[in-house]
Amino acid sequence: MKFSDLLQKDAGELYKICTDLKRAHMNMRLLIKTGQEVKTSAMRACRKDVARVKTRLTQLAKKK
Repeated sequence: MKFSDLLQKDAGELYKICTDLKRAHMNMRLLIKTGQEVKTSAMRACRKDVARVKTRLTQLAKKK
């Protein structure tokens, strides 16, 4: 997910994206704990996407 894509979304959409990403990351962690294989690059990308969304939410909050 690119940051430029997030610039066009409002806060409600960003919160939904953030919760979905956090849920996906948690599921990946659970898969690792149960012994299944998960690509570490997918986990890293998920964490970075969450950080991008949170950055955009902070920008929107400061704008108000």
